[in-house]
Amino acid sequence: MLIHKYKLNGYNIVIDTNSNGIHMVSDVVYDMVDRLTPPLAEKCPADLFELGYSEDEIKEAYADIRELWEAGLLYTDKIETGDLYNGKIPIKSMCLHISHDCNMRCEYCFASAGDYGRDRSLMSLEVGKKAIDFLLEKSLHIKNLELDFFGGEPLMNLDVVKELVKYGREEEKKRGKHIRFTMTTNGALLDDETIDFINEEMYNVVLSIDGRKEINDKMRPFEDGSGSYDVILPKYKKLVEKRTTGSYYVRGTFTRKNLDFSKDVLHLADCGFDEISVEPVVLEAESPYALREEDLP
Repeated sequence: MLIHKYKLNGYNIVIDTNSNGIHMVSDVVYDMVDRLTPPLAEKCPADLFELGYSEDEIKEAYADIRELWEAGLLYTDKIETGDLYNGKIPIKSMCLHISHDCNMRCEYCFASAGDYGRDRSLMSLEVGKKAIDFLLEKSLHIKNLELDFFGGEPLMNLDVVKELVKYGREEEKKRGKHIRFTMTTNGALLDDETIDFINEEMYNVVLSIDGRKEINDKMRPFEDGSGSYDVILPKYKKLVEKRTTGSYYVRGTFTRKNLDFSKDVLHLADCGFDEISVEPVVLEAESPYALREEDLP
């Protein structure tokens, strides 16, 4: 059992390191959580009333903490590898590799241009349904679940994505659950119909673009070597303009070739995007794109 807590940007954050449970909590829960040791009795311990909060605040906070403990999300013991499969530990999210294929050939791609070093293939509807069944079954008591369509490029298997969303909506009702679908896409195959589908069904969508045209087109070309910037940027703008619910962000990668990536962040902001993430590349040290210690300044 190990609890880690810290404050960041005005939030009180408590992490149960064994279950990977991350909780944003009130001040009273934050002050209380490391004063308790399971098993937690139903009655609130008397020494907690010395924290300086009102009796009602203390009792309510203790009840919340006890509920998390009973749900296996706080004060959990070390998890063994097999516990997920024998039904002891719930899961709440799944990343579904719906496509082991891609229509881009990004220079830094960790997925070997989308096929992960295997034959290029698309997930069948049957396998996708089994994955959703697994998520629903193994989530146990957890009601709110997440499933991310990933790749490769997931829009290369859009028909299956649509069927799986439909299937998930039907099955979640039967089990009293709710699945939040998300997607990561390179944007090349977006059209008006697909944009409407994503904005209606995807709780979050990640839109891949590296920033300035010259940077993006160097690092994120199509299979024929042509740049992708002029193709994807107007589609991203349209998707974001039409998005009224849910969240999104444009996501870029910076390498040794654009250490001035702050200019890419500003460029994306100038394009009208207000949710931006530009992250460092992860590559073998000998790659010309890999970041080195001398680049840190």
